Amino acid sequence: MTPSLDGPVLAALSRASRPLTVGDVAKEAVRGSEIGVRRCLARLVAQGIVDAVPMGRNVVHTLNRDHVAAPVADLLAGLQAELARRLRETLGSWQPRPLRASLLTSAAGAAGEIAVLLVHQPLPGDTSRHLATDMTAAPRCAPPAPPEMTAEEEQVWCTQVAALHLLVRSWTGNDLRVVAMSSDDEADRLRHGSRLLEQVVRHSVTLL
Repeated sequence: MTPSLDGPVLAALSRASRPLTVGDVAKEAVRGSEIGVRRCLARLVAQGIVDAVPMGRNVVHTLNRDHVAAPVADLLAGLQAELARRLRETLGSWQPRPLRASLLTSAAGAAGEIAVLLVHQPLPGDTSRHLATDMTAAPRCAPPAPPEMTAEEEQVWCTQVAALHLLVRSWTGNDLRVVAMSSDDEADRLRHGSRLLEQVVRHSVTLL
C-alpha cells in the first residue's frame, strides 16, 4: 500500500499491545532494516502520529490514537486478516475442497507475492502413494487415508486453483504462488522431516 516503511511500521504499532522499541518494531514489521525503521519512526514522531517515551535506557513507541490518521494504521494492520478471511471463505466453498490450507506470511514466502499451501486428496493414478506396509510403525488410531480424486474432481480442482490466482491478483495486486501437495506427500514429508512444513508451522495463518 505504501512504498516507504510508514505502512509496515504503523501497522506493527497498531497491532502492538505494549510500547515497542525500535528493535521490536523492526521484528514485527513485514519489511525494513532496523536502521530504516529507526529513521521512519523519527519521521512519524515528528509528524505526531507516533509517540516516543524514554523508558530506562531505551525509547519506546506507541501509536498516537488521538491522531486523525490513526484509523489508517488500524486499516493497514488488518489487511492480512481480511485477506485470510476472503481466502478462508473461498476455499471453504470449493468442491473438492482442500484438506488443509495455510497462508504463508512474509517470513516463509518471497516478497511481492501471496503464498498459499494447499494439501489435497491424492490425484487419480498417483503412483507415489506412500502406504504404510509395517502396521506397527503406523499410529494405532490413525485416520483412514483420504480417497483419490476422480478425473472429474481433478479437473474441477485445477479450475478452482486457476480462479484463485485471478481472485488474489484482484484483491491485492500481487501474484499468487500455490504450494500444493497431496495428503500422502504431506505424510511422507512429516515422517522424513521437511523444512517447508517447519516454516509453515512457524510462519503461517491457518485457513482450513
